[in-house]
Amino acid sequence: MATVVNYERLTALDETFLAFETPNTYMHVALVNVFEPGSLVASGGLDIDRIRRYFASRLHLVPRYRQKLRTIPLTGDAVWIDDSHFELDYHVRHASLPRPGGMKQLQRRCAEILERPLDRERPMWESWFIEGLEGGRFAMITKVHHCMVDGVAGVDILAALLGMEPTQAIDAPARWKPRPAPGDRELLGDEMVRRVRASGRLLRGLGSLASDPARTGTEVPKRVGALVNLLRAGAAIPPPAPFNQPVGPHRRLAWTETPIEEILRIKATLGGSLNDVVLATTAGAVRKFLQARGETVVDPFRVVVPVSVRSKDERGQTGNRVSAWIVDLPVDESSAVERHARIVEMTKAHKNDESALGGQMLTEAAELTTGNILSLGARFINQSHLYNLIVTNVPGPHVPLFLLDSRMAESFPHVPLFADQGLGVALFSYDTKLYWGIAADWDLVPDVADLGDFVDDAFDELRAAARPARPRSTGATRAKASRRRGGGGTAHVTTARQVAAP
Repeated sequence: MATVVNYERLTALDETFLAFETPNTYMHVALVNVFEPGSLVASGGLDIDRIRRYFASRLHLVPRYRQKLRTIPLTGDAVWIDDSHFELDYHVRHASLPRPGGMKQLQRRCAEILERPLDRERPMWESWFIEGLEGGRFAMITKVHHCMVDGVAGVDILAALLGMEPTQAIDAPARWKPRPAPGDRELLGDEMVRRVRASGRLLRGLGSLASDPARTGTEVPKRVGALVNLLRAGAAIPPPAPFNQPVGPHRRLAWTETPIEEILRIKATLGGSLNDVVLATTAGAVRKFLQARGETVVDPFRVVVPVSVRSKDERGQTGNRVSAWIVDLPVDESSAVERHARIVEMTKAHKNDESALGGQMLTEAAELTTGNILSLGARFINQSHLYNLIVTNVPGPHVPLFLLDSRMAESFPHVPLFADQGLGVALFSYDTKLYWGIAADWDLVPDVADLGDFVDDAFDELRAAARPARPRSTGATRAKASRRRGGGGTAHVTTARQVAAP
């Protein structure tokens, strides 16, 4: 008789995001999506009941949305079990802004919502629907714990919940019956068996490698070299930037956007990839930001760049399948073209030596340890000050998405802040634009709006270098774009302590 499996185990990488979480460093990722009204908004406001019925009809596409955490005795490892008390109304929430609400009011409400940690006794996601924006628009603020998704998995969930064509039809929800929760003895016994089998697979893999001299001669040096390069990069502690101090619980956010068409033009002229343009823009913005503060330009200025290692057959699955590059941004370089050229050279070297493989090897090795040891490792990493900034760039859909017949107009991402990391940059491409979400600690970076402006300035420098015949954009262009988004002449700014009343 076949064994009934009624839970799923978190990977070691998934569990690290549980271990990294503290009261001041919540570990949920988020998207703030702004929608056109469609038929969901009428004179009485946003039809939240209809939205909940729609979500109920899509939940079978995201099984993890009805699961919660359970801990294995002794080892401390976490697993997913079905939540027999799942309540959709708890997870799909409704709020409003003073009418007519502008982007500034929305930003303040976003900060308040994002600062609240997710409840570990429930499925670890929330979708807030905020009505009252100008023109009948509304926003969906989705928070999902990082232990559940990486960037690519988050995009897959977004695609599952939304549609590529407008519609008013809502399907009947699929029947769902929660699986019985496993007992402690079952969990512990299964975990012991899994570890024995994992050790056996490791030994068989080593034996297979040893029996193939040709493969051994190429694969082993490649893997060892990638791991050595990663450890060497991580061992060199960079000087701290002003925002590399212990963070508090409150956040400020700045939002801005760049046209993908212009990024591709820069890429075509100056070479490299879209992400090289992003990193060059970030380097220029950080340089300007530090100089405007009268601070020393940090050199080296080290960033962690998450890299997806998700294979094609793993698309549609939740969990994390990422490694990382460790890159020194040339913030000491005054020339935008030279900054871009240096970044292209560095990222090319990372691709050639397969640097992401080193991080992948560490996460695979971590599968043989326990959740308790992973927690100790997370604390060590938090105290090691290995980097100055995280810059994560997630490719999203390049076609419009719809919530029923409401078109998604904008999508700003949010990355959590880790210990001593008072600033984080997340990017998300959608339709024709690349959206920037800059998260900052309230006290360490009160001037995060300036960094949003400097992103625009640094991008304009690259655009001017790629198209020298075209006059460089000025602050007037930036102010115009900001007024369109509600920033009043600066980049979008979200502050948590100035929350608008509902």
